[in-house]
Amino acid sequence: MAVPALAQLSPLPTPTGPLVAGPSIVVDAQTGEVLHQRDAGAPFYPASITKLMTLYLLFEDLKAGRIGLQDKIGFSDYAYNQQPSKLVLPRGYQITVEQAILALILRSANDVAVAVGERLSGSETAFAERMTSTARRLSMTGSFFKNPSGWKDPEQMTTARDMALLAIALIRDFPQYYPYFNAHDVIINNVRIGHSVKFLDKYPGADGLKTGFLCSSGFNLVASATRDGRRLVGVVAGFRRADLRDEAAVRLFDEALRARTGGARPKVWQIDNTGSRPATVLSDSDCVPARYDYPGDGAWVGTFASVAAARQAHQAAQAKLAIAGRTWLGREWIVDVAMGKQRKFATIIADLEPGAAGQLCALYQSAKQFCQVMQPQQLVRPFQNLWR
Repeated sequence: MAVPALAQLSPLPTPTGPLVAGPSIVVDAQTGEVLHQRDAGAPFYPASITKLMTLYLLFEDLKAGRIGLQDKIGFSDYAYNQQPSKLVLPRGYQITVEQAILALILRSANDVAVAVGERLSGSETAFAERMTSTARRLSMTGSFFKNPSGWKDPEQMTTARDMALLAIALIRDFPQYYPYFNAHDVIINNVRIGHSVKFLDKYPGADGLKTGFLCSSGFNLVASATRDGRRLVGVVAGFRRADLRDEAAVRLFDEALRARTGGARPKVWQIDNTGSRPATVLSDSDCVPARYDYPGDGAWVGTFASVAAARQAHQAAQAKLAIAGRTWLGREWIVDVAMGKQRKFATIIADLEPGAAGQLCALYQSAKQFCQVMQPQQLVRPFQNLWR
């Protein structure tokens, strides 16, 4: 059967204008009734929403007693060298299983995802095979996994239908662990990591789950919210901007809550998966200049010779904000900058509240130190100008 091409999807009107949407679905989590669906069986690259399956298997082993929340997870060289987003911990550092859960949810850490897979199954390959077999057990017939992080692989794919089933399974099978998806922050190696699922802040009753992004996938979201005792699960995928993805999710959830249930509505497991090869949402040339997924202001506090020095600069900047009385300390963004044969790491405190970036830079400048406020539209690639 032909695979619907995401590039051919029609615009979906929103309060702020048209946007191009990929596959989407909203489901009543208790009954499985499909309240909205749009190409819900069409394949797409899952990106970091892959980590929902990684977490499902970790929760499964916790529930079975094969591992404990305070057990330690170490990092092989292979796990340590994963591409960002990751924790970038010192070599030899170990984290607890509970910290791993929160790092996967809050930071979407690729190094942690691989470390979890190796800890549970011995290798990334063996864990990926377990992921796919578990998908079949959950009736996720259109999902194939090659790694636990969601990093690019042309054979790793899913559908909105399948991800809705996975979200329902997480809520149903692991009520004791599901609250982790609504965690606000965690401190690992003296670094505070805050949540990045803005749907949690935008939508009353939202309590999870996970975002994902790859150039080829676009911005994706698997979300859940409860209103008046009724829980909905929704999946939206293939957006070219994170804010439009979140806006579309809010609208679809509102419409689904107003929808009448019963009658001839299909169940989520009755939706057919319709193909085997996802379409590409953004080519590398289209994606490179795209704005990063932080709509707030940023403060660039310097560029450093190592990741460790860049992270120390981030911690120092957060401390300055805390002393200044700011409750929201922004998000760490370490940007790998290359010019010629030189490689350095720019430290940006991203997604700050209005006025916070200016206040932080004023503190630096009063001490005759470098700091530059950056507007969201300035946070674009390439970053050759980030040198101080």
